Amino acid sequence: MELNEYNTCVREWSDAVYRFACKCTGNGEDARDITQNSFEVLWQKRKDVVPAKAKSFLFQVAYRQSVDLYRKQNRISYKEEVRDDRVTNQGNSELKKVLDRALSRLDDQARALVLLKDYEGYSYDEIAQITGLSDSQVKVYLHRARKILKDYLVSVEHII
Repeated sequence: MELNEYNTCVREWSDAVYRFACKCTGNGEDARDITQNSFEVLWQKRKDVVPAKAKSFLFQVAYRQSVDLYRKQNRISYKEEVRDDRVTNQGNSELKKVLDRALSRLDDQARALVLLKDYEGYSYDEIAQITGLSDSQVKVYLHRARKILKDYLVSVEHII
C-alpha cells in the first residue's frame, strides 16, 4: 500500500470506523482513540495489507481494540460513572434512544456483530474474518442477539 492509497483509506473509512467504535464503546473519546490506533496499525502494516482489503482490516483492528478496552474497563472499578453525551446529537428522536438502550443490553461481542451486519452492511464471511469466528458462529450469535433485541423492543414499556 502506497501513501496515496493510505490517504484514500483515511478519507473513505475514518468516519465509518469512528461510528463503529462509538457504537461499540459508547464513548466518543475512546472511539477517537480506537480510530486513530486502527489507522496507526494500518500504517505499520501497510506493506502487508492489500488496498482492497483495507476496510476489512481496519474494522478488524477496531473490533479487537473495542473488545480489549471492554475487558480492561471491566477490570477497573470507577468511583463514579461518567456519561459522554457528545456522541449523540441533541435532536435525537425517542426511537433512537430506545434502540440505543436495546443495543446497550447486549454484550460487547453481540453488539459488535449486530453493528457490523446491520449498521455497516458486512456479509457473514466478512464478519467472520473481522471477528475471528466461524460463519456458523456469526449466524448463531447474530440470531441470539437479534432475539434479545426483539424481546426488549416488543415489551409493553418499549413498544415503538
